[in-house]
Amino acid sequence: MELKIENTKAQMRKGVLELCVLAIVAKEPAYPTDIIKKLKESRLIILEGTLYPLLNRLKDSGLLEYFWQESRTGPPRKYYRITEDGNQFFAGLRETWDELNKAVNQCTNIQNL
Repeated sequence: MELKIENTKAQMRKGVLELCVLAIVAKEPAYPTDIIKKLKESRLIILEGTLYPLLNRLKDSGLLEYFWQESRTGPPRKYYRITEDGNQFFAGLRETWDELNKAVNQCTNIQNL
């Protein structure tokens, strides 16, 4: 069976998506379209159909909450912000990511082989 690099890349991106969404919302409350834009700027391509279930899961877990804000160009918008539990969870994810990143870099550094 042949592995496709694109499938592996997609799985890797999905694995860090929760961390990245929490990082964006930890900086400031964000509208979903703004979250998608920031992820795309970081070369993490995501569709609305992927983001909304993730936002709902994070909200249902108590890591995010939302509020409505009036818009000058249309109906009110739903903005997401991180909760205190979300900040603690994000800190733990960030620590785990830093450890994992260091370990992967060490394992894949050709000079160390």
